[in-house]
Amino acid sequence: MKRVVGIVAGTAVLVAGIVSADGVAVASGARGAPAAPIAPAAPDWGPCPQVSGKPAPAGLECATVRVPLDYREPLGHSIKVAINRIKAKTSRDADHLGTLLVNPGGPGASGRNLTSYVARNLPGDLRDRYDIVGFDPRGVGASEPAMHCVDPDAYYKAPRPDAVPRGRAEERVLLSRAASYANACGNRWAWLLPHLTTENSARDMDAIRAALGERKISYFGYSYGTYLGAVYATLFPQRVKRLVLDSVVDPNAVWYEANLRQNGAFERRHRLFLGWVAEHNSVYTLGATTKQTSFAYYAMRNRLRDRPAGGVVGPSELDDTFTITGYSDKLWPAFAAAWSAYVRKGEVKGLVDLYDKHGKVDAADENSYAVYLGVQCRDARWPRDWDRWRADMTRSHRSAPFLTWPNAWYNAPCAFWHVRGGEPVKVHGSPKLPPILILQSRDDAATPYRGALTVHRLFPRSRLVVEQGGNHGVSLGGNQCVDGHLAAYLRDGSLPARDAGCRALPEPNASARMAANPPERHDLLSALGLLGLLGGG
Repeated sequence: MKRVVGIVAGTAVLVAGIVSADGVAVASGARGAPAAPIAPAAPDWGPCPQVSGKPAPAGLECATVRVPLDYREPLGHSIKVAINRIKAKTSRDADHLGTLLVNPGGPGASGRNLTSYVARNLPGDLRDRYDIVGFDPRGVGASEPAMHCVDPDAYYKAPRPDAVPRGRAEERVLLSRAASYANACGNRWAWLLPHLTTENSARDMDAIRAALGERKISYFGYSYGTYLGAVYATLFPQRVKRLVLDSVVDPNAVWYEANLRQNGAFERRHRLFLGWVAEHNSVYTLGATTKQTSFAYYAMRNRLRDRPAGGVVGPSELDDTFTITGYSDKLWPAFAAAWSAYVRKGEVKGLVDLYDKHGKVDAADENSYAVYLGVQCRDARWPRDWDRWRADMTRSHRSAPFLTWPNAWYNAPCAFWHVRGGEPVKVHGSPKLPPILILQSRDDAATPYRGALTVHRLFPRSRLVVEQGGNHGVSLGGNQCVDGHLAAYLRDGSLPARDAGCRALPEPNASARMAANPPERHDLLSALGLLGLLGGG
């Protein structure tokens, strides 16, 4: 979920959105006078490059769109936003439904990784009628420039200091790490940081729309992508054909408050995981009650502080890895099996394998993190007084020890960021906006249910479909009830007559056999770019 407003010399300047007669987005100048229209060239589509030696999926093509660095100076310096698409099979006639722009969240996740997943999982009649387009937001992935701040091999060398400090000396070590990351980003990217905002990414979306020659686009966003979509709908309501928001960020809580809320939501999900492990004590033998499995979990964490598993998985690496259990219960058997093998047999391979798959940070992950911070630290104001952070986290940790301090350190560079945050866009509905579809799970940890209720209220013509579960990202993940509502809406704009509910997917089956060979990431989580990014979405 992580996370517009234009800022000059620390003063917030709202950039009003204007649309010219030909449908091209126009930025207004700092004094309110319209600037030159933004008319990006049509994309020059071509083959997509190989990724990790693997050829691009069939039918996928790639291009870039030039956008202004600063929308108040549209004829000034420009940057490139990377896009890809899978074209519709229907021609541009009555059967063609236009462009469906997709975004997986973050901020900092590559949207180009979501395109093929959406194309594979939409019903065939919809897949054939939409041009499905993904994009890497500014600073991300194949967009130019791609933001990197540190060498991940050095900065994230495992094991790292324990994220839960025992005293002020350990806190100072962690605080120094946060400040050093902020300084590295500020030293390398001083020219980019003022323009790395959700608002500018929404304006980039409209530049993509114009480059594609579409007067209106449909949009499908997950997690932080729901906030990006809500901002786009606020700025350009007349440019929206369909709008689907799945796993919803509360636009009234960006971003410090949103992180505090996440702590409690992840704690509830973690306890559900512990309860599930207890229910299957015959398989995992980690305790027959949630109290017993909780004791076993934190005993493991404490032991790893003094003796990291495989020399690399200390308590912070364990935090990073097990955070992903809050996103999807499909992974619970693998995590419980590795945990059990470590506790009952002293085997470390399972924990190390899980860390390698879900917690270890490579260059692409560091790019995502850098942009995550760049957007969130810039979007909104963050406390600069560390005493405020310490007091809030100490209080939160008492009731939510699973995520509070790891989440705090993940976001702590915002306390030192070289560009101060501004005032977020005031998200709201408009008579020009069509009815929208909101999808949400009741016990989502990364984007708590409260956010969906807020957006539902802000967009009065919306319908809310709630899955009675806790997975993050509920559509195209196997729930036929949810996917039926999604398909009906994308097909012809049909919404349920009133807010609707869907049953949760069945709980996973316990299996001890998965310890030695943990599965690949769940397809949807992989498409969403989730690494177990703390506080991310």
